[in-house]
Amino acid sequence: MQSDIDPRSLIGRKAFDRHGTKVGTVDEVYLDDATGVPEWAAVRTGLFSRDAFVPLEPSELVDGGLRIPFERALIREAPDFGVGRHLSPEQELQLYHHYGLDIGAPEPPPDRDFGRIAGTDDA
Repeated sequence: MQSDIDPRSLIGRKAFDRHGTKVGTVDEVYLDDATGVPEWAAVRTGLFSRDAFVPLEPSELVDGGLRIPFERALIREAPDFGVGRHLSPEQELQLYHHYGLDIGAPEPPPDRDFGRIAGTDDA
């Protein structure tokens, strides 16, 4: 998403899925703890007044609305952690997995000592 957008300006905007079907209205915006960059939005779906968390990174502003590049059903099935509270790292991980997004975690280095007997110098 454009990084020059004020996250407060997203609140109240209509949210649409990848096909342009209305999903709901942006209720809250959540910032990354480390960078302060807008990372998630809670979208009020109207379905039993629940909020669905959506990632802002692949989303974009189109014609004054938030276009979320996922299917409406997937968005509506997103975990609901309740609005107004901090998202824990575990909750964010659940959301990344729900949307099939790569969280950018580096791969652990290969274990070069695997299979060697401790205390030997054989390489």
